Amino acid sequence: MTKVVRRFRSLPIRSRLALLVAAAVAFAVAAVSVACWFIVQGKLYDELDEDLRAKAGKSQEITDVQALLSTCPEAPTGPAGWQRPDYYLQLVKSDGTPCVASNSAGTVNVVSSDTKVIGSAEPGQGTFRNGTDSEGQPVRVLTMPLVVNMGPGARTLSDDAAFLIAYPLKSTESTLNELALLLLAVSGIGVVGAGVAGLWVARAGLRPVDRLTDAVEHVARTEDLTIRIPVEDESEDEIARLSRSFNSMTSALASSRDLQQQLIADAGHELRTPLTSLRTNIELLTRSEETGRPIPEADRKALLASVKAQMTELAALIGDLQTLSRSEAGTPADRVQVIALQDIVESALRRARLRGPELTITADIDPWFVRAEPSALERAIVNILDNAVKFSPDGGTIDVTLTNGELTVRDHGPGIPAEDLPHVFDRFWRSPSARALPGSGLGLSIVARTVQQAGGEVVLSPAEGGGTVATVRLPGAPTAPPELP
Repeated sequence: MTKVVRRFRSLPIRSRLALLVAAAVAFAVAAVSVACWFIVQGKLYDELDEDLRAKAGKSQEITDVQALLSTCPEAPTGPAGWQRPDYYLQLVKSDGTPCVASNSAGTVNVVSSDTKVIGSAEPGQGTFRNGTDSEGQPVRVLTMPLVVNMGPGARTLSDDAAFLIAYPLKSTESTLNELALLLLAVSGIGVVGAGVAGLWVARAGLRPVDRLTDAVEHVARTEDLTIRIPVEDESEDEIARLSRSFNSMTSALASSRDLQQQLIADAGHELRTPLTSLRTNIELLTRSEETGRPIPEADRKALLASVKAQMTELAALIGDLQTLSRSEAGTPADRVQVIALQDIVESALRRARLRGPELTITADIDPWFVRAEPSALERAIVNILDNAVKFSPDGGTIDVTLTNGELTVRDHGPGIPAEDLPHVFDRFWRSPSARALPGSGLGLSIVARTVQQAGGEVVLSPAEGGGTVATVRLPGAPTAPPELP
């Protein structure tokens, strides 16, 4: 049994569906065929039994029973009118001896149930059974009490014999056998047809799965994530949902791979400049040591300062890349928690005031609670404030407000040209006026990713009177939610 189950499971799914459909149809057809055969058999036997009762009513009475029994079994023909070539009439003695055969084919074989009728049954009652005659042919038998005709209007039951009437079952069994063959043929045709239909239905139903399988194999073989499975817009079945999910998955994978490749390309481009400068400075220092020609002290200090600056820039760039890659990978659920945004803003303001001591930073902050990763959100707000500090003139003012979940940071710097606004959140993008300033071009990209993961949005726009306004909107509430038990 285990081997059969294993072999069944190893078959293709369409073959298993076809076999299951054929098996279900075979079971149903077999049940219906068997029930039909037994119903027809019961109907035929009921008709035979009614015919036997009708014939028994015409031949059941005998006048001189003792005379017939005294000559038994030598009397082969019985009384007048008993000669019936198509069915059997005979008497059964109490010891089981058959008497008075009326059919030239022979007598019906007597069984114990036939003798029990003698003296123990009512005149109209009797027992039906299947039996055989002396030649072994099947017969339907009715055994009834023998009615003795005592004269005009006088009737009695015999205590010495029973009346037996039987009908050959050859034609009935022939009909039942033909019916069985017919039902068997119809069942076989039905099972085969069900198997073929099941295979066709399985192929038609699994055709979208075949397309999906081909698409997956194509992606695994070629790494081509542009492939899509056609789906009908109105279809909402499981296959359509699976196809849409696959298309969404390949689109997300393709987008992720494009972003990854773009990140690698941009990182390589951005790393090339500090690495080239760093290598040039180190080569100058190394050549000075190898040739024994010292570099003037002022130039040496400048080279070392440049090396240190380039190393700092590389460290900042690598840190930004790590932060950006983590934000693109998603924020783990265990790092997200309810935090007080006003506390995050206050912490970021302290750091901004240290970096721009010559600037005036005003703050108007109302309570607001959000769900986010604390360190990532603080890093994003610090980046916004750093940009404001970087582009503010000496002695300038930066205005920070937090009201109803909307954080605005306004500086009074040169502002951002309108043609540059669509690109400010792109990775490594830096406006021409900011390329001489320190930075990796990843700060605002990190801000956008972090705010989006927190369910909010960030916008940069020109401010009235000059400068730039950075607006961050985060969903939340002015009061902290109750602690969960």
